[in-house]
Amino acid sequence: MVKRIALSWSGGKDSCLALDSLVNQKYELACLVTTVPQEMGLTFAHGEKIEMIERQSGSLSIPVHFIRCTFESYTEAFIEDLIHLKQKYQIEGIAFGDIYLDGHREWGEKVAVAAGLQAIYPLWIQQEESLNLLKTFINSGYKATVIRVREDALDDSWLGHDLDAAFFEKIRDKDICPLGENGEYHTFVYDGPLFQNPIQFTKESITSNETSKRLEIQPID
Repeated sequence: MVKRIALSWSGGKDSCLALDSLVNQKYELACLVTTVPQEMGLTFAHGEKIEMIERQSGSLSIPVHFIRCTFESYTEAFIEDLIHLKQKYQIEGIAFGDIYLDGHREWGEKVAVAAGLQAIYPLWIQQEESLNLLKTFINSGYKATVIRVREDALDDSWLGHDLDAAFFEKIRDKDICPLGENGEYHTFVYDGPLFQNPIQFTKESITSNETSKRLEIQPID
């Protein structure tokens, strides 16, 4: 069995729940892997500040490796950096927090094979099981807040809402994936069983782009 692995890390609930599952399965997490657009200082996945990801890494005591790339070089850079991490950390696999989208899994398996690694999907479910997995996260002891919403799915009143029992009751009535697997919303995890200490932050402002609104959060020293 593959034991020493890296984990693709967005900073949100899915990658955190994947981490928890992997630890419980006795995998050894060598590092987290986060993609970052070149010279932007924000993550590809959620548009989060690099410093916030570094705070998570520090609290989890797992090093984070940033893959700096462009949209055009994303796949090539991911493979190149996985090969580097394979040599640096002696990893045998790369895990992803994807839930049920086949296209995402196919991409992850492709880059893993190209790097000579095994792709691992600890959360993989059927789409109709999404609500149950959300309940699993809410009951897990981890704390996460909504930091980004797709405007055609949720309005900005959801920004800053923690993933708790009230969130569960509200989201289950919406005609969207309750886990936000299609980008309906994104989260930032700031505390939980594997965190040595909570990530302290302030909620600064709401920013917009063409399709989404985002809650800007700032770490507290």
